Amino acid sequence: MKVLQQLQDFYQSFLLPQLNVLEGQRLKVRNKILFACFTLIPLAGVIAFFARSNGDAQIIIVILSIVGVTAISYFVSRDYKNNFKKGIIEKIVHFIDENLNYIQSSYISRSSFIESKIFIRDPDEYKGDDYVRGKVDQTSLEFSEIHAKYVTHDSKGRRQVHTIFKGLFFIADFNKHFKGRTVVLPDTAEKLFGQIGTMLQSMNKGRGKLIKLEDPEFEKIFAVYGDDQIEARYILSTSLMSRMVEFKKRTKRKIYFSFIGSKVYVAVSYARDLFEPRIFRTLLDFSPIQQYFEDFQMAVSIVEELNLNTRIWTKS
Repeated sequence: MKVLQQLQDFYQSFLLPQLNVLEGQRLKVRNKILFACFTLIPLAGVIAFFARSNGDAQIIIVILSIVGVTAISYFVSRDYKNNFKKGIIEKIVHFIDENLNYIQSSYISRSSFIESKIFIRDPDEYKGDDYVRGKVDQTSLEFSEIHAKYVTHDSKGRRQVHTIFKGLFFIADFNKHFKGRTVVLPDTAEKLFGQIGTMLQSMNKGRGKLIKLEDPEFEKIFAVYGDDQIEARYILSTSLMSRMVEFKKRTKRKIYFSFIGSKVYVAVSYARDLFEPRIFRTLLDFSPIQQYFEDFQMAVSIVEELNLNTRIWTKS
C-alpha cells in the first residue's frame, strides 16, 4: 500500500500541474453559477412580489428559479467535472495500483447489489459512478459509489424517497463457493437494547437464522444471519472476525458484509458524495486529494484487511 509521503510526491510532480489548469476552469464555472444565482433569484423575487395576491403562483415562481439555477449549475459544471475525474481521480486510482481500471460514469450493477442480500428492500431508484475494477495480487475486485433508494407515498399520495444505502459498494472473489448465504450487519439492536435487542434480531425472519458466535467483541459490533450455521462458522473464522472488527474500528463507519456464491460483498456507508471536485473552494489544496486517496485506498485495502489473497480454500 502507498503511504502519505508517496502521495505528496505524486501530488507535486503529477497532479499539481493539472490542478492548476483545472483551477482556472473551476473559477469560470463558479462565476457562471454565481451570475445565475444573482440574476435568476432576485428576478424571481421581483416577479413573486407582483404576484403576491396569488400564493400558488409565488410558490411556482420560487420552484422554477431553484430548478433554473440547478439546471444551469449542472450544465456549466459538466465538462469541468469530467475533466477533473479524468485528469485527477483516474490518476489517483492508477497511483494506488496500476492493475486497477477506472470508469467514471459506470457503477456496480443493480442486480449485483440485490444479489448481495445485504439489504432486504430492492431499490426503486438506483445510481452510481466512479467504478473501479481490477485485480490486487490474486484477488479480482470491483467497487463504486452507489446511492440506492426506495419510494413510498403518504396518505395524500405524495411521493417520498428514502435512502437504502449510500456509499462505497465492493465485490471481491472469495475463492470458495458457498452453498448458502451469510450476512453480517451492524449490530445496532443489541447495542441499543441489550438482551431485548438480541430477541428482536432473532425475530428478523427475512434475514434467515440469527447465528451466535463465540467472539464477544465481534458480537458487540455485528449481527450475523445465515442459511447454514455450520457454513457461517466455517466462513467466519476467528482470524476473519478479528480482521472485520479491526476494519470497522479503523474506518469508523457503518459496514455490512455478505458471503454468497463465491463472492464477498462489502458496503461501507458514507453521508457525503465521494470523489467530486470542488466548485466553491480552491483545488490547490492537498487535503481533498488526500481524502480521495484515502477513500480509494480504504476500498482496495479490503482485500488485505480480509486476507483474501491467502488462498486457504479452493473453489469446488
